[in-house]
Amino acid sequence: MITALEEARYTLTLHRDTIKELGDSLRIEELRRNVEALEAQTQEQDFWSNQENSSKVLQTIKQTKDKISDFEALSVKLEDAITLAEMAIEENDESYIPEVEAELAGIIEEEERMRLETLLCGEYDKNNAIVSFHPGAGGTEAQDWAQMLYRMITRWAEAHKFNVKLLDWLDGDEAGIKSASIMVEGMNAYGYLKSEHGVHRLVRCSPFDSAGRRQTSFASIEVVPEFDKIDSIEIRDDEIEVTAHKSSGAGGQHINKTSSAIRIVHKATGIVVGCQTERSQLQNKETALKMLKAKLMEIKLREHLDKIEDIKGNKTNIE
Repeated sequence: MITALEEARYTLTLHRDTIKELGDSLRIEELRRNVEALEAQTQEQDFWSNQENSSKVLQTIKQTKDKISDFEALSVKLEDAITLAEMAIEENDESYIPEVEAELAGIIEEEERMRLETLLCGEYDKNNAIVSFHPGAGGTEAQDWAQMLYRMITRWAEAHKFNVKLLDWLDGDEAGIKSASIMVEGMNAYGYLKSEHGVHRLVRCSPFDSAGRRQTSFASIEVVPEFDKIDSIEIRDDEIEVTAHKSSGAGGQHINKTSSAIRIVHKATGIVVGCQTERSQLQNKETALKMLKAKLMEIKLREHLDKIEDIKGNKTNIE
């Protein structure tokens, strides 16, 4: 008769091949060579002269090392779990069953998370993400829904160890927000978040309606990658309208008594971006321009893809 411990040990040993295949999919050996090459760059004499490039290289080194260490930790965790199961079988101690099964469940969950990363192979999936929130028609109800979406995204990002940086914030009339923008920094941030792009709907009995009527609210989430090279996008001064204003928000770091916050309107497209969290008006303008260039780059890429689809023509189901 096969005991629960023997079954768990057998399942764990099968995961040795699974984790080996996962390492091949993640190209762990290639990542190790990449880290060595990047660390060699840091030893070059003029490496620190370009601060922007050096910071990106150091960030890439850290992200790559984190991916390698996560895989190595998973391999060690598997071997420790197998050892625990074998020790429990030798001692014929079934009190270890919950612990072994918990280790097995944790290993499977971590495997699935890392396997998902192998699917994020888009050109910009590994980049940071700029996420903007906008309420639709519906007044306070829609503004509250936009803030709920903001909280959901930021809490998800923080729970998954992404760094969240607030870029812009505009309070709602009574509750919620009129707009907000954040930068989610970390490996594959855009790959994970790009599926949230679009209009989100909420149906509920509104807390802002004294009659408690059922209402439908809409809010949009816009997700664009932080492009590494946006110098090709040139913006002339006469193409934009720049206004300075005082920062707004729910107190603390979001409040600024000087008019250092910047809002930029791109006249041709109507795109509005803003930044209020940097120390100076100049820094806020620079960050806002980067956001604008990223959105214009996305539009440019989308138009390119549309043209490709036009060239291909209508696609017919093979069946």
